[in-house]
Amino acid sequence: MDGLAGLLKVRVVRGINLAYRDARGSDPYVVLRLGKKKLKTSVKKRSVNPIWHEELTLTVTDPGQPLKLEVFDKDTFSRDDPMGDAEIDVAPLMEVVHMNLDELKNGAIIKSVRPNTRNCLADESHVCWRNGRFVQDMILRLKNVESGEIQLQLQWNR
Repeated sequence: MDGLAGLLKVRVVRGINLAYRDARGSDPYVVLRLGKKKLKTSVKKRSVNPIWHEELTLTVTDPGQPLKLEVFDKDTFSRDDPMGDAEIDVAPLMEVVHMNLDELKNGAIIKSVRPNTRNCLADESHVCWRNGRFVQDMILRLKNVESGEIQLQLQWNR
């Protein structure tokens, strides 16, 4: 698919029970990657339960590409330590965007996505119609780490 398909707003809400990488906790930040585009949140000092509430907007040209999320511990004098990663399947959100959904009520659940081996969901996630937009709230269980989850909200804008 050539050209712009739309904009994906990702609200990085918070981290839950992230791994300790330093004696007094970690200094986590989140990196989102979609194709060649890469965006980062701010660093939260000494926290394994950080609250970001930061909105990052990615340009989507290929809706079939997975959104990659990585969490790192910021270090001053050495390479930043990895704290887990996850892949986000944006297909459920993209599927409802192309449906003909006239006269939806605010808060209506359009689609539910259950955790499975192909996604990193910690719990069931719902694609909803909220304030004139398609929104999907989710909690991702991080891979390649001893513990940690990230709460996100995806929002599609054409």
